[in-house]
Amino acid sequence: MNKNRCPWAKDPLDIEYHDNEWGRETHNDQMLFEYLILEGMQAGLSWSLILKKRENFKRAFDNFDYSICANYTDEYLESLRQDASIIRNKLKIYSVRKNAVAFLKVQKEFGSFDKYIWSFTDYKKINNKLESYKDAPSETELSIKISKDMKKRGFSFVGSTIIYSYMQAIGMINDHEKGCFCYRECC
Repeated sequence: MNKNRCPWAKDPLDIEYHDNEWGRETHNDQMLFEYLILEGMQAGLSWSLILKKRENFKRAFDNFDYSICANYTDEYLESLRQDASIIRNKLKIYSVRKNAVAFLKVQKEFGSFDKYIWSFTDYKKINNKLESYKDAPSETELSIKISKDMKKRGFSFVGSTIIYSYMQAIGMINDHEKGCFCYRECC
């Protein structure tokens, strides 16, 4: 049986991600860190490419264990720049360590990254009730506010557009089209 889904989900990896992850509330700190890193890696690239390389990122970044990532040496990060199976952009690779360090500081201050990030919406999901995915903004006042706060805390690759995509990914925002079968599941 064919399911109505958001039109951007076309190839099998996109469909799998759309149907089982995108827009679903995420409260696990390790998954929140993984999505943060993947969204940063995606900047200027297609999400499909990131999904294709996801397993390679998991291998390279120790399954997104932020405690390990925070202690990466420059030598290790430089070695990743030779790994053609991931995105080899120096700033993006080095941002993994920088973001892990900032992530740990946020955890210490708030008890968890989850408490920190979801506090921006008073721990509630925003349902945009989109008729068409094309109506989704690329940034909002809220994503700008979160981006500024995260940058102040030492995070990088967290511009307002990346943060809006991050909010979609972790389910803070439901931007599934109203006709998509996931829309009601993610409300």
